[in-house]
Amino acid sequence: MAQTQEASKTAGKPIRCRAAVARKAGEPLVIEEIIVAPPKARELRVRVLCSALCFSDIHFWRLKEPHGYYPRIFGHETVGVVESVGEGVEDVKVGDTVIPSFLAYCGECPDCISIKSNQCSKLRFELSPYIRDGTSRFSDAKGETIYHFGYTSGFSEYTVVDITHVTKVDPALPASKACLLGCGVSTGVGAAWKTADVEEGSTVAIFGLGVIGLAVAEGARLRGAKTIIGVDMNPDKVEIGKKFGITHFINPRELGGKLASEVILEMTDGLGADYCFECVGLPSLSQEAFTCCRKGWGKTIILGVDKPDSQFILNSLVNNHSGKTITGVQYGGLKPNLDIAILAKRYLDKELQLDLFVTHEIKLEEINKAFKLLIEGKCLRTVIWFDQERARADGVTFNEI
Repeated sequence: MAQTQEASKTAGKPIRCRAAVARKAGEPLVIEEIIVAPPKARELRVRVLCSALCFSDIHFWRLKEPHGYYPRIFGHETVGVVESVGEGVEDVKVGDTVIPSFLAYCGECPDCISIKSNQCSKLRFELSPYIRDGTSRFSDAKGETIYHFGYTSGFSEYTVVDITHVTKVDPALPASKACLLGCGVSTGVGAAWKTADVEEGSTVAIFGLGVIGLAVAEGARLRGAKTIIGVDMNPDKVEIGKKFGITHFINPRELGGKLASEVILEMTDGLGADYCFECVGLPSLSQEAFTCCRKGWGKTIILGVDKPDSQFILNSLVNNHSGKTITGVQYGGLKPNLDIAILAKRYLDKELQLDLFVTHEIKLEEINKAFKLLIEGKCLRTVIWFDQERARADGVTFNEI
């Protein structure tokens, strides 16, 4: 009832709130007051509960031209409560808990209707600095435009999202776990589940054990993989990886000149892993993953994001005669409107280990600390809380953060 009363006071009006604004590429974010315009037709305004920092935010925060737009509000692993809706919004209502998504679902195009694709062909994913209609709902205290990011912009107390970019979720799902389903964890689990379709008893190799790589391991574990090989240069990932089902660990710095792909081939009697995942965004690792992928039916899945013009080259003879396949994927091949709810239920049923991914929880004022932790590899996911009352209800004690 309180949420409905709040909406009646603010619906149709601009809202002043705080946001973490990136003013220049690679520079610390600035906490400042911004103005968030009301939603237009088929849009909704969301009161953000919390957001997690994903490395993709850091990747694009570092970019200048051609994809660097500033000032900008990043954040795309977000959960919030609908504050108000624009004309034509029927699927969600004020007070609903929603997860914004960078991928759209129009429900009408061949891709959205098909089970084979999560790439809406009507509302394609682009590195746009705007909301879907080509304008911004953010401005600063001087009235100057602040740009959006990934159609979500979760580093603000309020954000505006197109209806095709939100999924309603069970409010029983803890907010600090719900936000993880907006990108990284869903991407990794989905890649093992939907893209690779990992089989029971199979062998999996994962290059890079950040959140996405560990989520791949979690997905492979849930699918019943027998052998899960993790490759990472950080020795701290050995014990962390075991929690997500990794059975063997390879540190490339400890191989005496050998490549990780060579070791994986030796471990598998020269056959290679059934499924290989590249989770860093380096062409050299994509090459290694493909090299140690099993001949005949092996699949290599590329999840890492590198610079837009990066390339890697495959040997034509090997590629043509090996029977291997290689594919890229966004969001693990999941359809947000359908699959987020499935993952949420698997968490509530104590199957999916979302809790293990949250290593830090902080207030908005400490957001630059989250960037530092992730860049230095000292965290998995740091959750940034905007609604401190909800944080305490979820068991967070800020004096311990």
